[in-house]
Amino acid sequence: MNFDFTEQENRFRKSLRAWLDENAPKLLADGPQYSDPEKRWERAMRWHRALHAAGWVGIYWPMEYGGRGSTLVEQYIYEEEMDRIGAPGTINPVGLNIAGPTIMQWGSEEVKRRYLPPILSGDEIWCQGYSEPGAGSDVASLTTRAEDRGDYFVVNGQKVWTTLAHRAHFCLLLCRTDPSAPRHKGLSYMLVDMKSPGITVRPLVQITGNHDFNEIFFEDVIVPKKNLLGPQNDGWRVGVTTLMFERVTVGALLQIEREVSRLRDLLSRPDASGCRPADDPYVRQRFAEIHSDCQAARYSSLRSLTRRLKGQPPGPEGSIAKLFRTEAMLRMVSFAEEVLGPYAQLVEGSPFAIEHGRWMHSLFYARAQTIAGGTSEIQRNVIGERVLGLPKG
Repeated sequence: MNFDFTEQENRFRKSLRAWLDENAPKLLADGPQYSDPEKRWERAMRWHRALHAAGWVGIYWPMEYGGRGSTLVEQYIYEEEMDRIGAPGTINPVGLNIAGPTIMQWGSEEVKRRYLPPILSGDEIWCQGYSEPGAGSDVASLTTRAEDRGDYFVVNGQKVWTTLAHRAHFCLLLCRTDPSAPRHKGLSYMLVDMKSPGITVRPLVQITGNHDFNEIFFEDVIVPKKNLLGPQNDGWRVGVTTLMFERVTVGALLQIEREVSRLRDLLSRPDASGCRPADDPYVRQRFAEIHSDCQAARYSSLRSLTRRLKGQPPGPEGSIAKLFRTEAMLRMVSFAEEVLGPYAQLVEGSPFAIEHGRWMHSLFYARAQTIAGGTSEIQRNVIGERVLGLPKG
C-alpha cells in the first residue's frame, strides 16, 4: 500500500490546518467542562456551526446535499487533523457518521434531499433506536413492533442506551413488522420523527456522570409508510449497513493519537522532587507499547478506508478497528492512572483533582466505549466468524 498523500491532499491538509490554527484557539478556549452538559453542548454547537460555515462538515458528502464533494482520503485527513488538536466532536455524530451514510446508500433521491442537508448543518440531530432491554448485543431478537395499518405503521415498544435521544429530532428505528418471520426477517428500518405523539424519552446517567444515553418508549406512535428506508420486512440488511458504519465510527471518535501525545507530556513532567516518570525504564517500556498500539490502530483503520475507496460499505474489518482502538484506549488511560497515583482518581470539581479530573473521566469513558457499538466480546465473535472463518461457538 502507498501511504503517501497526493499534492492535492497535502494542499487540503495545509488549508485545514491554517483554518484550525486561526480559529480553534478562540472557539475551544473555555476548556472541557465535563460536569456541565449544557456548557458542553453549547461549546460543541459553536464549534459545529463554525466548521459548517467554513465548509469543513461533510467533507466527502456530495455537493448537491450540502457537502464539500471531496474524497474519502481528505475526510481521513480531516479526522487526523481534528485528532491532532484534540478537537471535540460535532454535535451530530449519529447523523453525520451513521444516519447520513446509511441514507446515502439506501434512500431515494427525495429522501436524500430531505434529510441530508439538515444533518450537516446540525439543524436536525439524530439518534439510533436499536438496543432494547432484552435485545442488546443480539439486536435481531428485538421486540419493538410496528403494525401495518395501510398508509402508516403503529409502533409500540422500548429502546435503551440511545445516544442523544433527548436532543434528537429523528431516530433510526429498527423494529419488527412481521412477528411470524424468522428473527432476522420481518424487520423494517424507519426514520421516525422524535416529536411524534406517544414518544417518551427518559435519561440514563453514565459512570462519567454525563447524560448522553436514554431510554425511548413508543406508545401507539404513528410512522408514515414513506418513512421506510429500504424494503418492508427486509430491514436487517439496512440495519447491518448502519452497524458497519457505527463500528468504524466508535473507534474513530476516540482520538487515540491525541491521547498518546497527552500521555507523553504527562510522563515528561517532573514531580515535586524533580524526577520524571519517563526516567523509569518500566514506564518507558509501557509507553513504547502504547505508542506501538496507536500506530497499529492507525494503519488498521486504513483497511476500512481502502474498502470504501473501492465503493464498498465498511465490512467486518470495522470490528477489528473498533475492538483494537477501544481496548488500546482503555490500556492507555489505565496506565496514566497508574502513573499519576491516587490523586488521579479525583473527578472534576474535587480539590486537588489533576487536570480537572480529565484522566479519571477518560478512564470511565474508555471503559464505556468497549461496550458501546457492540461489546468487545461481540466484536471478537464477528472477527472469528466473518474474518477468520471459525465455526460459531
